[in-house]
Amino acid sequence: MITFSLTFITMDHTGKSPISTDRKTSEKTVDSSASVKPNGKSIATSATVMKPTEKAAVSSANPMNPDVATALSPAHADQVMLFRDVSHGPREADLRFRLIHFWEARNPNTKILIGQEMLLIDEEGTVIQGFIPAGRVGIFDLVAGSVYNLSNFFGSRSKEQYRVADHVATVSFSWNSSLSVLENPPVLIPDDRFRFHSYEEFRANCDSRGDLYDYVGHMKLVNGQTITDHMILDEVDIAEKRHLCVHVQTHDGPVMKLYLWDKAAADFCQKFKSYGNTPSVLLVTTVNPKHLGGTLALTSMSSSRVFMDADVQPTKDYLAWLNSNSDIANRVVAEVVTKPEPVTLEELFSYIRQDSSKVAWFECMATIDDVVQGFAWYYISCGGCNSKAVKGHTSLICNNKKCVKTEFTGVPQYLTRISVYDKTEQAVFVILGDAGKELTGKHAAELVANYFEANDGVGADHRVPVPQALLDTIGQTRKFIVKVSDHNLTGKTQTITVTKILPPDAPLRSTVGVGSGSSGSSGDTAADKNRKAVEILEADEAKRPKSG
Repeated sequence: MITFSLTFITMDHTGKSPISTDRKTSEKTVDSSASVKPNGKSIATSATVMKPTEKAAVSSANPMNPDVATALSPAHADQVMLFRDVSHGPREADLRFRLIHFWEARNPNTKILIGQEMLLIDEEGTVIQGFIPAGRVGIFDLVAGSVYNLSNFFGSRSKEQYRVADHVATVSFSWNSSLSVLENPPVLIPDDRFRFHSYEEFRANCDSRGDLYDYVGHMKLVNGQTITDHMILDEVDIAEKRHLCVHVQTHDGPVMKLYLWDKAAADFCQKFKSYGNTPSVLLVTTVNPKHLGGTLALTSMSSSRVFMDADVQPTKDYLAWLNSNSDIANRVVAEVVTKPEPVTLEELFSYIRQDSSKVAWFECMATIDDVVQGFAWYYISCGGCNSKAVKGHTSLICNNKKCVKTEFTGVPQYLTRISVYDKTEQAVFVILGDAGKELTGKHAAELVANYFEANDGVGADHRVPVPQALLDTIGQTRKFIVKVSDHNLTGKTQTITVTKILPPDAPLRSTVGVGSGSSGSSGDTAADKNRKAVEILEADEAKRPKSG
């Protein structure tokens, strides 16, 4: 199957942009008036599409041999130099461009400032990377979105890793560079340009450290929470962890995990709150495809920017498609997005001990040895938000200030510790929420109710002993989908959280159907319940004093 990279050029006012020769001929260039179709391709309404064999007659520059000095195109002699004419070496010429974005470049190990990187676009819609060395950072007054004139610069070689533009050269500010703002530029210059990759293209370039492309799609989960009309982000938790995870999907393609770090995470929270209704569409620029926990994931970089529903033309176009094709977009449930990597228990613990490890999901085949005694096998949750109920003056109450339930209804949920083993190691797993039903075939609420029905004389606060349904699982060998959490990585707990249980011969599907029910509290998914239980367990484990 042949795939194409899509490039969106957003013009200010009504300007249009011809294609430039610094781009690959296999790229399809689309301006802001294009409409995105469900198959992931775009139809250009006013853009020029280069054929693979077509020659460009717009410049005398040779981007394939940038060391050959190039003069300005005849049509632009004695005027500003266009980006398509920029080549390697010192240049005593003027450039006119819009500053799309700028960010700090630091050494990843020492965090020492290397310089300031920029993304620039000229009147033809050609994008080039700019660079200001560390010694000159702060000399130039930079405002994203402004139009500038730059006199004198050096055309340096574009870096091979993590490039954000197609051009072979980078505009480096030199000792004699002069930068001035153009308040009323004589020509229209596009506001922005995007380079989108599909799932297949991200997968093909995974872990390559190559060019950084842009992603657009709709959100399925944010930090494990299903997207709802009244969703509230836990900004304190996000700030402490310095990142968040969004499950995203483009059209009806596979669901991916998109990790936003530091400024990108903060920008996400700010934009998410700024919308009256919960936004659906997410566009993140310059993402890095890599394997995390054995699956394809996208991570933000220092150069990444975040856009949502109505921010830019590509998000508007995608939102229009989403509103017209909600049945297609909802075919994939976000709980099971990719097949986790199979590991042994020994390999699981080895992963946890690695300094570079992150939160991840794995598949383990293990045999149940026992139900761990000394712990309650269930807890009482709030029927509205699944938070753990606490004792009030006269009854249990929900202590979650974000809960919208006015009347408390207690619901028993699984929180069961089991000891397991395989050929390599032993471990303690914690079964949470609906994973318990997948193990026993019964809801925790059903087992608790059955006990009280059979024992009329016991009080309501009596601890129900481990039911036979759980004891009958001893000796069974199952596939467990487990989560390595932050608390595992920091050594606060060694118990491993189970999010799903499969029989040995059951295939793990990457996609399953979803219903079209309401998104209220009664429609909470297993992922929501598991997430709440995980938080309860990890909080309890973190507070419990360690012995020995």
